[in-house]
Amino acid sequence: MPSLIVHGGTPLHGRIIPSANKNAVLPVLCATLLTAEPLRLHGVPDITDVRKILEIFRALGSEVKLDETTRVLELHHRDTHFDAALHRLPEEMRSSIMLVPPLLARFGVARLEDNVKGCTLGVREIDPHVEIFRSFGGQVERSSGSLLIRSAGPLTPNHHWLDYASVTSTENFVLCAAAAPGESTLTNAASEPHVQEFCRFMAMMGADIDGIGTSRLAVRGGKPLSGGEFHFEEDFHEITTFLALGAITGGDIQVRNSTPANFPLLDRSFAKFGVRIVHENGWSRAVRSGPLQVQQPFTSNVLTKIEAAPWPYFPVDLLPIFIALGVCAQGNAMFWNKVYDGALGWTSELSKFGAHVFSSDPHRVVTFGGNALTPAVVDSPYIIRVAISLFMVASSIQGRSEIRHATPIRRAHPNFVENLRSLGARVEWADEE
Repeated sequence: MPSLIVHGGTPLHGRIIPSANKNAVLPVLCATLLTAEPLRLHGVPDITDVRKILEIFRALGSEVKLDETTRVLELHHRDTHFDAALHRLPEEMRSSIMLVPPLLARFGVARLEDNVKGCTLGVREIDPHVEIFRSFGGQVERSSGSLLIRSAGPLTPNHHWLDYASVTSTENFVLCAAAAPGESTLTNAASEPHVQEFCRFMAMMGADIDGIGTSRLAVRGGKPLSGGEFHFEEDFHEITTFLALGAITGGDIQVRNSTPANFPLLDRSFAKFGVRIVHENGWSRAVRSGPLQVQQPFTSNVLTKIEAAPWPYFPVDLLPIFIALGVCAQGNAMFWNKVYDGALGWTSELSKFGAHVFSSDPHRVVTFGGNALTPAVVDSPYIIRVAISLFMVASSIQGRSEIRHATPIRRAHPNFVENLRSLGARVEWADEE
C-alpha cells in the first residue's frame, strides 16, 4: 500500500469545499436499484467504493453515465439483471450488504460473499442483517463461501427492534420495508446525518417514511418507486477533519458547511481543546488564540473526556481526529469508543512521535499532552480516519514523517492530497515520488 509523505510544521490556510459523505452516497447508490426509472445524482465523490458499485451496475446491465468533471451521475436500471451463479458483489466494502434488499425485491435472490468487510474496526457481525432479511421473509443459507438470500415472493412487512442502533442495519431495514407492501416499523433505529440523508433520498423516490432523524421509523412500502434528481450534502466528517487540521497546525481553514445544525456537540468537543468553531454565511472555521490546551472540567479530579457512541452522541468515526488533538494539546484527556472493541489498538503508533498515550482497556485511551513530538515513520491500520489522525499529528511537527499503508483515505476523501496542497501542505503519496 502507498504511504503518505508529510513535511510538517506549516500552518494551513485557505478554503475547502468538502465532498459528499460516502456513508450517505453508498446506501443511496444501492437504493437506486429499487427503481427502473432514470435518476440523476449530483456531487458523487470520486472514491474507490463508488467505483466498485458502479462497476457492479455495469456488469448487471444498468446504464451508467458519470461526468468526471461535474461529478453528476445518471443511472437507469431498466435493463438490469442478476444471476446469483455469475455475479459477485464487492468483498472489500461493508456497503455491499445493502445491495441485498433491492436484489431480493427485484430478482428474488441475492448472493453476498461470506467475508465481506470494510475498515478493521473490530468485530462487525452480520447477524443483525440476517435477522432483518429473515424478518421480511428472506431465506438465508450458506453456500461455498457465500451467503445466498432468497425470497419466494414479495417481501412481507414486519415490526423490528434492533439490538443496537446500527447505521447499516437501519438502512437495510428501510430498503426492505420500501419494497414490502404494508407498514413496517423499526425501533432503536440509527439517526446519523447520513442515515437521514439516505431516508430523504428514499422519500424523493416516493417511499413513505415517518420518523426521519429519530430512533423509530415507520415505512409504508410496496408501491413502485420513481426516478428523480438528488443533491448530496457535504460530509460532516470531512468538514470536521479540515477544521481540526486548521487547529492542529495553527492555521486558518474555512470549510463550506451547509448543515451547521449537525455541529453543536462537535463544536463543544473542539472547545475542550481550546478551539472555537465559527459558523458564518455557509462556511465554518476553527479559531484558537494560543496553543492547544485541554480545558479542565468543572468537577475536580476527573479527566476531560470525549465519549463516542451512536448519534446523537459524539460520532465514533471522528474519535481518532480528536485523539490527534489530544496528543498535541497541553493537558490530559480520555477518549472512549463505546461502539467497537479493538478499534483503539493503533494508538501505540503515536508513541513513535514521542506522544504519551495510555490504553486503559479495549475501549478507552488517555492522552498525556505536553511531550515534545518528533517526526516518525508510522503504520496505519485499515481505518480511514486513523490514517488521517496520524497524518494530522505529523502535519503539526516540523520535519519529514511517513504514514505507511495510508490507502484507506482514498475510500472516503477524493483529492485529499490535492486539497491539502491547496492549503499549503507539503505532502505527497510515496508512489508519486
